[in-house]
Amino acid sequence: MESLGDILKRVTLKSTYAGTDTPPAEEEPKAEECPRCGGHGWVRANVPVGHPSFGKAVPCSCQAQATQEQRVSRLQRYSNLGALTRLTFQTLDPQGRSPEPQFQRRFQEAYQAALEYAEQPLGWLVLTGAIGSGKTHLLSAIVNRCLELGVPAFYMSVPDLLDHLRSTYAPSSEVAYDQLFDHVRNAPVLALDDLGAHATTPWAQEKLNQILNHRFNRQLPTVVALSVPMSHLDEPLRARLEDKRQVTAITLGDSAVSSQPPNEMLDKMKPRMTFQNFDTRGNRADAEQQKSLESALSSARKFAESPSGWLVFTGVTGCGKTHLAVAIVNERERRGQATLFAFVPELLDRLRLTFSPQSSVTYDQYFEEVRTAPLLVLDDLGAHATTPWAEEKLYQIIVYRQETRLPTVITVRGFVEKLPEAVQSRLKDVSLVRRVQIGAPDYRDRATKASSGAVRTRP
Repeated sequence: MESLGDILKRVTLKSTYAGTDTPPAEEEPKAEECPRCGGHGWVRANVPVGHPSFGKAVPCSCQAQATQEQRVSRLQRYSNLGALTRLTFQTLDPQGRSPEPQFQRRFQEAYQAALEYAEQPLGWLVLTGAIGSGKTHLLSAIVNRCLELGVPAFYMSVPDLLDHLRSTYAPSSEVAYDQLFDHVRNAPVLALDDLGAHATTPWAQEKLNQILNHRFNRQLPTVVALSVPMSHLDEPLRARLEDKRQVTAITLGDSAVSSQPPNEMLDKMKPRMTFQNFDTRGNRADAEQQKSLESALSSARKFAESPSGWLVFTGVTGCGKTHLAVAIVNERERRGQATLFAFVPELLDRLRLTFSPQSSVTYDQYFEEVRTAPLLVLDDLGAHATTPWAEEKLYQIIVYRQETRLPTVITVRGFVEKLPEAVQSRLKDVSLVRRVQIGAPDYRDRATKASSGAVRTRP
């Protein structure tokens, strides 16, 4: 009987070549002739005359090998992996593709967890990470290893699954809806790729909920690779995937190729803007101003230890806001977390440039990366040119991150009260935001004198 994997492959090929010439048939590779039996499959028993088996034909050793290959071939056809059979643990660098040590460590942990799961698929394994971070390779490697061990495993991307389910309603469909739906629901091991990349409709959510609820309640081994942050999923799906009693979530290093251009300004600031070289004495600051610098440094260090909520620095130009924001970026990247640092005027310029026909990045791609960054730093909010379009984009970013409670650092030139009212309201949310006012003068203005007129000479 033709496997469902073969049927789906054939259906996909038909839809791909619809209206064109029939694609060339795939040629079966010719088996090499066995030197022992000459391809007959049987040999005479190698025993002395008089032995009960003398003269009898026995299976050649190549038969056992052929049986093993046939078994693996059947499992591969069942798996629906197709070309992804090349993605194994052997073809995957355990350190990933990032040159950064912190991302390599994160990927090594994910690699080891995936390998252990493949050896004994129990419970659920959820892989999260940026596009290109290696989720699909790990997921495919798990399926391939299951096949090697003789465990049937079925792979499918969620967008393709939903497309196939929709197509089963057509009168000409070669697959019945119940056949495909039950096959996915009850696969011994199910690997769902790109969850979150599908078009969100009530029907799609209903089907996914039915499949995942069925497998969750029956504790069927399931591997899921997310294409979006967990917070983007609907509540019923997220509740299942966040249940630590049955689900192990593995976060890969956020080392994917990003649509963000190289931030040369940030690269130049990082070496000189650290917690260690932040001067709480300020620029001829008085005692009260120094106290505000010490408080700001303490708040920044605590946030960098465990980013939670929002941290908003306000103060005059050059008072140390950006220094502390960059220091937080340094510390988080040292710990292996990807961050996105955006100077607000440049952020808005880059968003505008995505509308150019020459842009290699779409507006949606760039905007989504900013909006959903694991840790976002918005530097110099209020320094941008005020236009309705600019205010709308910033408001959309701020509202989304407030509602999803994503860690965010914001530096504001001057006072929050000078920002548009809609943004002010969000930054005054005491349940989420910690506001730190830095009262010290501009570090760069060495002519500035404290109100006391005292002059400090540095050692």
